[in-house]
Amino acid sequence: MSHPSSDDRPETSEHLPETAADARWILLRDLFVFQGKLILDGLRDLLLSPLSFIAAAIDLLSGPRSRNFYELLEMGRRSEHWINLFGAANPEKPTEGARSADDLVDQMEELVKRQYEKGGMTANAKSAIDKALDALQKKTRRDL
Repeated sequence: MSHPSSDDRPETSEHLPETAADARWILLRDLFVFQGKLILDGLRDLLLSPLSFIAAAIDLLSGPRSRNFYELLEMGRRSEHWINLFGAANPEKPTEGARSADDLVDQMEELVKRQYEKGGMTANAKSAIDKALDALQKKTRRDL
């Protein structure tokens, strides 16, 4: 598996990471956002599968003017854009007025950042995690 060079790798923050710890936190953020989006995507698929059969059955019984199935497909397409599963790989500016799961993530991230800036439990937790990850990286490098 090839790894993208630092020039090719998309940055999810407004600026390049200043430290290895910053880059690590960006990666962890993107990992957890991706996992959350996978869950949303899977739940959507679980709902769409049986609903598609129901919508198609209604359309078959209602006649050629019934469009429930295609309306369900359109709803699925909109939800796919809202989830934006692979958004971290190719960040795009949203179109005017468009909302997405990324908006919710951004709001949560801002809340965590404000808590961190206040120096509360979030700052202490981040510091402890940074120290643990630094120690793990040092140990891994020594073992190689």
